[in-house]
Amino acid sequence: MITIYGLKTCDTTRAARKWLEAHSVAHSFHDVREDGLTKALVERWIKQAGWEKVLNKASTTWRELPEAGKFNLDADKAVALILAHPALVKRPVLDRDGELTIGFRPAAYGALFG
Repeated sequence: MITIYGLKTCDTTRAARKWLEAHSVAHSFHDVREDGLTKALVERWIKQAGWEKVLNKASTTWRELPEAGKFNLDADKAVALILAHPALVKRPVLDRDGELTIGFRPAAYGALFG
């Protein structure tokens, strides 16, 4: 089962979904803002990929956070931030039977599905 997590308004998520559709890769889409995230799911992502890779510090949401909330981060604090602000997830997260790919690069998707 392939699930792609992201925001339907995110250009990178849209590009990844278009790539999957163009290459006839069956998948489901989960909008992290509308459909929500569970603590267990975010903890699994962070355990597999590391919080530094899952938490998007380049996002508008990150820049709008109070400065005090951005310091002394660790995995637990990253989970709490992502649950409170799902747009902080680096997008998209592609879950292919438990194997994660974070972000979108056509060549990387080609290697996964080629």
